[in-house]
Amino acid sequence: MIRAISACAMMLASLAACDTGGLGASPDGVYAPGVGRGEDVDGLIVGHRLMEAGEFELALEAYIRAAGVQGLNVDTLSALGSANLRLGRLGQAEALMRQAVEEDPEFVPAWNNLGVILMERGKVAEAAEVFRRAFATDNGNSEQIRDNLALALAKLENPGYAPEQENAQFQLVRRGAGDFLIVTDL
Repeated sequence: MIRAISACAMMLASLAACDTGGLGASPDGVYAPGVGRGEDVDGLIVGHRLMEAGEFELALEAYIRAAGVQGLNVDTLSALGSANLRLGRLGQAEALMRQAVEEDPEFVPAWNNLGVILMERGKVAEAAEVFRRAFATDNGNSEQIRDNLALALAKLENPGYAPEQENAQFQLVRRGAGDFLIVTDL
């Protein structure tokens, strides 16, 4: 009985310390750095960080929360599509990415990522055209999109094509800093 009371008292003290900044808590308390009580963390930022960490299911949940706050815009649609791609849900990923490019035909990452999805689905000819569109829309500024286009064209010209470089792979891109890599068996 004394052990149970002691354990309960220790738990309550620990919880109280978390709320008051004790036990080495950050100045922000239990919240994310720079975010106080009642403030929301941008679900897209959280989702992007989770994608980088390989936590695709959690990233999808963060993107869904972001869509609930921001609505289904080009950023949330593209993010949802990318997470679904990484989870192997290619049909859902393709539908979301098509919605994203319809929402904003100038959004380069969505065009590129749609091309990656189409390659994964074996739609090489359409993927090559989508990569061309992404490359043209970006004015040829993205090395990742150029590499994706080159791989798709090589695969289109020679269906048995296997890249000589072991590290040749299709690359997802997102708005802002950062890239997501998709490993594919060409």
